[in-house]
This record gives sequence, C-alpha cells and structure tokens, in this order.
Amino acid sequence: MAVLEEPIKEIKEVKNFINGEWVESKGEIVDVVNPANCKTIGRVPISTKEEIDAAVAAAQEAWPDWRRTTPLARSRILFRLKDLLEENFEEVSRIQTQEHGKCIDESRGETRRGIENVEVGCGMPTLMQGYVSEDIAHGIDEYVIPTPLGVFGIIGPFNFPWMIPLWSAPYALATGNCIVIKPSSEVPLSQTRLAELAEEAGFPPGVWNVVNGGRTVVNGMLDHPGIVGITFVGSTPTGRDVIYKRCGATGKRVIAQCGAKNFMTIMPDCDVERTIAAMMTSFFGNTGQRCLSAANAVIVGDDDAFYRDFVEKVIERTSNIKIGYGLDESVQMGPLRDKSKKERVLSYIETGIKEGAKLLLDGRKVNIVGDYPDTCFLGPTIFDGVRPDSKVGSEEIFGPVMSIMRVKTLEEAIEISNANAFGNGHSIFTSSGKAAREFQYNIVSGNVGINIGIVAPMAFFPFSGMKDSFYGVLHTQGKEAVRFFTESKVVIQRWF
Repeated sequence: MAVLEEPIKEIKEVKNFINGEWVESKGEIVDVVNPANCKTIGRVPISTKEEIDAAVAAAQEAWPDWRRTTPLARSRILFRLKDLLEENFEEVSRIQTQEHGKCIDESRGETRRGIENVEVGCGMPTLMQGYVSEDIAHGIDEYVIPTPLGVFGIIGPFNFPWMIPLWSAPYALATGNCIVIKPSSEVPLSQTRLAELAEEAGFPPGVWNVVNGGRTVVNGMLDHPGIVGITFVGSTPTGRDVIYKRCGATGKRVIAQCGAKNFMTIMPDCDVERTIAAMMTSFFGNTGQRCLSAANAVIVGDDDAFYRDFVEKVIERTSNIKIGYGLDESVQMGPLRDKSKKERVLSYIETGIKEGAKLLLDGRKVNIVGDYPDTCFLGPTIFDGVRPDSKVGSEEIFGPVMSIMRVKTLEEAIEISNANAFGNGHSIFTSSGKAAREFQYNIVSGNVGINIGIVAPMAFFPFSGMKDSFYGVLHTQGKEAVRFFTESKVVIQRWF
C-alpha cells in the first residue's frame, strides 16, 4: 500500500442517513477540507430542523420492533458490524487522517478503540441481565428488569470523529434503543462510512440515523420530546451551559464530557527515558487536540541539576518530532484541524510570552515534511516558568503546547492540580509506591495515570471525569453505559 494512499479521491457529497435511506439535505452546504493540504474532500449539509425531526420520527417508529428484538439477535448484528470494521480497518483509519489531520498510527488507534466498544456491546445478553429475589414475602417474588428507553441523540466532536460516537452507539443499540448521531460538520466523513457499514451489517431502517449539521440539529435534539437522552463530548461552556442545563430542563438523561487541563506530575525518582517518551505522545499526540492530552508538566523537587537535565532532554526529544501529512508513515505530528484552531493556539503562545513565561521551544517556527502549505501546521511549543493561575497555565489550549511548572513537594503538585477547574486526566511518573498512592488518593480527577501518559480507559471501563470536565452521573463505555441506556423496571409479583 502506498504511503500516501488516500481513500477519498474525489469530493464526497455527504448525505443524511434517515430511516435506512441516504437523503440529500435542504440545508446549506459547506466544504470539508483536508487540513494537511487544504484540499476540499467533501461537502456536508448544515441540516434543517425538519430533517432532525424526520430522523427522530423514524427512530421512534422503529423503536417498538427493535425493542422486541432479542438481545441475542441485536448482538449478532453488532458482531457483523465488528467484522465489517475489521475488514475495512485501514480504509476507515485513513479517512480519519484525511479529514482530521492526525497521524495514521493515531487514526489506527482510534479505529481500534472504536471497535473495542462494539466488542463490548456484543456481550449485551450478559451485560443487561436483571436480577431476582424469590420470596421477599410469603409467595411474593421481586425482579429488576433493565429496560430500554427509546431514542437517544449522540453529539460527536471534531477531534475523534470515528471513535467517540462509538463510546455510546453500541451500548444504546444493543440494549434496545435507537439512535440519531450528529457528527461534527468539520469531520463528517468517518461517520458517513460508519453508517454505511452499519447499514451493511443489517440494522433495520430507523434504528441507526445520522443527521449532519450544527446548532440547529443540536437544538432540535435538545428540544425534541422524542429524544430521551443525549451523550455529548465537547467544550465545557457548551456541555455545561447548553447540553447539561437544557437536558435537565426537559428531563432528558445526559452524559456531557467536556474540557480539560491535565497536569502531569514528574517525580525526581521517575524513569527519565520512559517518562519523556510518554510525554511526547501525551503532550503532542493528536497535535494536542485530545481531552486527555497533558498540558502542564509539574516537576517536583529542589534538585537543580535534575531539573535542568530533564528539561534539556525534553526539548531535544520534542525538537526531533517530524511534522507533516499524517498519511506519511514517518510523520509523528500532523496539522491542527483548521486555520482558526491554529490561530487560537497562536494567541495562547502570544499570551504566554506576555505573561512572562519563558519560551523554550517556539512552535511558530515549523519545519514540514513534504511540500504542504503551513496554513494549519504548528510545531510543538514549550514554556517554562508558567504560573498555574495564568491563562496559559489554567485554560484549555487544545494544541501542542507544554507548560512546565516547578514545585518543591508532591503535596504542592497535588494542590495546584486540584486548584484548577478541570478534572479529566492527571498522571504521575515515579518509582515510589507511596508517592503513587498519595497522588491517586488525593488528586481530584476522573482518570488517573500511574506512569501512564494518556489515561484512556479501556472500553469495558467507564470514561470518567470530574469538576468542569464532566456533567452527569453515569459515563460512556462499559457497565455505566449499559445503565445509562436502560432503566430499572422493578416488578413485584404474587400469584394466587
């Protein structure tokens, strides 16, 4: 296979998938642009309220029959989907790189994580079993039956266009619900291909629907009485002030996974080489566009020699990161998703300089592998002497920027981490079990890593979050997702 083989060779006209049919939208059409070469690879509709209403109506109509389909029969369709995903593994991975910009190995990892959630969903005949107690009173038995609820909306982000809807979809479908997915209009091609494969797998019309668009579609989901719940991944202002509040106002179930500002605590007894290797993927993988990306590197201790040596090694390793088109197997970091996101990160770099942080590595000076425009490309950036209460030290940048901080004790590292508004994914690198347990016990974060740079839970564990990183009660993935997409029906029965 050629290194730069592109599965999307012509401009793809994206349609909505409603009631088992590919439907042209009546909404405005916008371009989908490959951020590496700035070429248009697709055109996607910004769908209307009538179109989201049609999708919900189709899902509502399909739901009674889908609910009556046995969990075993539903899981068999998921098994067929899983096989199709494996057969098309490389193609769907390359689509992700084309539309998002991430490196091909990162896309392959995203594809694998998505498939793993389908695999967990295949086990639904066991996962959604209820329980029973006989003779709770004389001649009376009591049951709990996990029951599907209806139609769920799934709102996907731009940074993981393939994987994140699969944190929810397999669980919703396998438990007997129907879904309407709204992909990010910036990266709709992955979900289009996924819906094509779902159609091939044999999901009945109306069970799996995709409506492309923006705020109109989101508002249509939030306002529609036929939508019983929403899962969302995106920014904290949108998740907290729009999704969570409006779901509460209309009585919808909600999982709102939001922003992050992740702290990586580095102890002087860490394995230096392995720690730095983990830092490269954690800070700069996916070009920093990951809610589990490390943002602040907190180096503990008063050993000046260790500090200088460690920082020098980090700079040296970071300086050697190859930047370019992610379909080139030699490239280690791709572009930001679009020009506006690059400009946002640039503004933070300017802010960091104004705030007095020391710029150790300037990502504005970027060398690109290959002949590509620098429109969306930005190199890794490293600041030293960053204050935790500064804009650069406290706000989510969502780009390849590392902020180095120095503290004297582990207690101080935990204190400044917990003082931040976010609590998504924090990690510590150490050889001390005592330090690791103290960190694990006291850090306020939903996902905690011990010598792990990217704290991404496996599909059979929940993707957690705390503080401004999460709004809701239950989480996507695993048993918590099963609980979210079902309600416990309690039956107490006696026969005379």
